Amino acid sequence: MIVRLRTALLLPFVALFVAACSTNVAVDMPTIPVPVVTKYPLDVAVRIPPDFKSFVHEEEVIGSSEWTIDLGRANEVLFVQLFGHLFDNLQVLSATDDPRDFTFDALIEPRIEGFEFSTPKQSQTEAFAVWVRYRLTIYDSAGNRFANWPVAAYGKSQKEGLGGTLSLQRAAILAMRDAAALIVSQMEKATGLSALADGPMATPPAAEEELVADSNAKPEGLTAEDSARAVFITGLGGFKK
Repeated sequence: MIVRLRTALLLPFVALFVAACSTNVAVDMPTIPVPVVTKYPLDVAVRIPPDFKSFVHEEEVIGSSEWTIDLGRANEVLFVQLFGHLFDNLQVLSATDDPRDFTFDALIEPRIEGFEFSTPKQSQTEAFAVWVRYRLTIYDSAGNRFANWPVAAYGKSQKEGLGGTLSLQRAAILAMRDAAALIVSQMEKATGLSALADGPMATPPAAEEELVADSNAKPEGLTAEDSARAVFITGLGGFKK
């Protein structure tokens, strides 16, 4: 009876300890400045996979706590906003929509292939860092796979007066903005997307070729180096404020 009583008394403290060792980070809806570029003369559809707009990363940091990072709809909002700035016409398809029911020059499907982060304790610095690896799969109007483009991005935020939750949230948003900057600056060079304005490919490619865009990121084995480019999109000079 005494053992049961002690157990019952301890349970609330155990639950409190577990909660104290868990950190939940919800990423706010990001915004990006309007890029100073000429829009592609294309009608583009973007298809958002369910796991893209509900992405949650869970990780237990040894010797620290368990982190849950919820990007929520932030990914969907960012990419729809970005593509709206880049193309003449944009339509957003759900995962259940049949692309054959729509008219477009190109269809883009974004995905997240990897998400990693480091805390100040891990990196022995005063900053949180986030690495995100996206993949853009592009199809022509006939359904042929036109390009397969992994985009690796990086964000870093000093802890300073911010708590760990806000610092990591800010680092995640900066990584997402970094991806947007890469897409704006390298889309045509990496994919040749504008060619689809003339219609679908005459001959589908025999073998798929991977096109790489890198922002000092950690694709397969993460490096701890800082991004060589500015993480803030507004500091790139190619964007309106």
